[in-house]
Amino acid sequence: MELYLKENGMRADLNYGELTVSGNEDYGFRPFQLMVASIAGCSGSVFRKILEKQRTEIEDLIINAEVVRNPEEANRIEEISLVFTVKGYNLDPEKLYKNLEISRKNCSMVRSVEDSIKIKERIESIELSR
Repeated sequence: MELYLKENGMRADLNYGELTVSGNEDYGFRPFQLMVASIAGCSGSVFRKILEKQRTEIEDLIINAEVVRNPEEANRIEEISLVFTVKGYNLDPEKLYKNLEISRKNCSMVRSVEDSIKIKERIESIELSR
């Protein structure tokens, strides 16, 4: 991956498209936003794959991420809380949490930061009827 200097940040030309990174969100994605999105996106993708393998019928998976940053340490990310809202059929909360634990162990982004950023996870399940 190559990044190129722009007036207000950096640009990367990737297979999917151009990514612009800037400390000012008027000019691009802020670095902390990309980190949180990477962690949530990786975790959600792995979780979804596990649910599919378990034949858990879901209609939707929404992840809400809350971030705690430390302004005295260069706005370091201290904690990320992920709330997984799972909408589906015949949902077993215990099974969902077990699958989330497995996804945590298999998500490269979570594993990369687990010793420096506290990652909290919670599930809200919404049972749909047919």
